[in-house]
Amino acid sequence: MKRKLTSHNFILGAVITVIMLSLILLGFVWTPYDPEAMQGSLKLHAPSLTHPFGTDQFGRDILSRVLSGAGSTLLIALGTILLGGIIGILTGALTGYFGGWLDEGLMRINDALAAFPSVLLALVMIALLGPGTYKVMLALGIAFIPSFARIVRGEFLRLREMDYVTSAKLIGVSTPRILFVHILPNILPALLSALAIGFNNAVLAEASMSYLGIGVQPPDASLGRMLSESQTYLAGGPWCAVFPGLFLVLLILGVGLLGEGILDQFGGGR
Repeated sequence: MKRKLTSHNFILGAVITVIMLSLILLGFVWTPYDPEAMQGSLKLHAPSLTHPFGTDQFGRDILSRVLSGAGSTLLIALGTILLGGIIGILTGALTGYFGGWLDEGLMRINDALAAFPSVLLALVMIALLGPGTYKVMLALGIAFIPSFARIVRGEFLRLREMDYVTSAKLIGVSTPRILFVHILPNILPALLSALAIGFNNAVLAEASMSYLGIGVQPPDASLGRMLSESQTYLAGGPWCAVFPGLFLVLLILGVGLLGEGILDQFGGGR
């Protein structure tokens, strides 16, 4: 029964994720209207056939802005997990496999970073670096390193004593090959699940920063900024907040279910 439920989570997550990513990729090459085009005569028009998501307080098409803003969110989230993931995986692999002074030194630095909530650490870095898409990506990437390092280190500590690793050492297999050919593939379910969680956290963090006005800057669209700007118009134009918020929820739900399904389906329920 558990396997069947897990399969349902995996399939549902994959379907939702594919649909949401397809819409985001579509937004990179086509939107119904110019996301920044203002038309005073169309201010706060309700959803219609012409504007399926309605228009905002400046007469801009919300569907176009959601697609455009989701593209910015996707790029920042992918950049975050790429930067944080690569450094975190390398750190966790080296400390978990070798231990000793290397483990002590790198993990103390890791613990110092992990002592601060990732979003708070990113906010401090943005305050120092200034707002902007690439600066947000850099700040979040650094802030997310500790979580990836911890997960990978734990898996390498568990697997480095396995018989197949010991056998590889005895026959003279090189250390890089043991790390990345013998051990790393065996932690992929846990790693992919961690990457899915990291992606969702990056999406939420980017939306939070843009909501506060220190993330993606105008004229670029941002789902978080759209939610912030819509607060004043909730009574007369609730669609201004509903559709950006719904898009965020569905994206996070799809990736979250997919990550959980991968871990349960291929990770033995770990």
